[in-house]
Amino acid sequence: MGLKIWLNGKLVEREEAKVSVFDHGLLYGDGVFEGIRSYNGKVFRLDAHVRRLFDSANGIRLAIPMTPKETADAIVATLQANSLKDSYIRIVVTRGEGTLGLDPNRCPHPQVFIITDKISLYPQELYENGLEIITAATMRNHPNAVNPRLKSLNYLNNILAKIEAIDAGTLEAVMLNHLGYVAECTGDNLFIVRDGRLFTPPIAAGILEGITRDEILAIAHDLGIEVREENLTRQDLYVSDECFLTGTAAEVIPVVRIDKRTVGSGKPGPITKRLAEEFHRRTRA
Repeated sequence: MGLKIWLNGKLVEREEAKVSVFDHGLLYGDGVFEGIRSYNGKVFRLDAHVRRLFDSANGIRLAIPMTPKETADAIVATLQANSLKDSYIRIVVTRGEGTLGLDPNRCPHPQVFIITDKISLYPQELYENGLEIITAATMRNHPNAVNPRLKSLNYLNNILAKIEAIDAGTLEAVMLNHLGYVAECTGDNLFIVRDGRLFTPPIAAGILEGITRDEILAIAHDLGIEVREENLTRQDLYVSDECFLTGTAAEVIPVVRIDKRTVGSGKPGPITKRLAEEFHRRTRA
């Protein structure tokens, strides 16, 4: 049997999972999504992901045609239908089919689909040896434009910065906000370590409230590591002792070079390793 996709209340074969070319999610990027992980057959931080999905939908005035509980149940049902234990889950809600115009009121039926599959964002050797990143010229969206806290289908801002990273021969790029402070990377939140303390940009810097980020903050607290959510500059990154990224797909990955500058010893640092090991332990427990 092939991969099953949850589409508007039904599980269908991958080849049958289709949306209209008039869907405003396709035409205008009008919709929201969540990326979620499962470990050993259990969905990690499911309630937090569902809540963020509904928060994003509320932010663009999109009514999801399901309750949060029905949404969570559908995610679990899709995972079980595909007999997957460790997987990546993508739930997408689009504005739905409409006319060739921006008016969302002409889209009476939002579309919901759920995909469960495998994902490998970075090669395993980068988790062991560290990742090289650059600073992108593309600025993070202004909070009064498309707020980065909304996980919308319009990801061009991130994609343009991703292209810069690829052109530079790297896999990820740091994005600065409209004030010149560090926001986040194209798909991951960012942390640095300096003098044994953990630093990360605050929500107000223009970042997505990452579920993995939140888990790392909790782990650091439990391990007695001091955490500061502060505005960071590129210079803060350059002089950091350690740096790492967090995200649902990436989990926790160390960074050893930024803009051709070596971070710390040039190898994944002890605090990064400790946090990554504890995150791995908790997600697999």
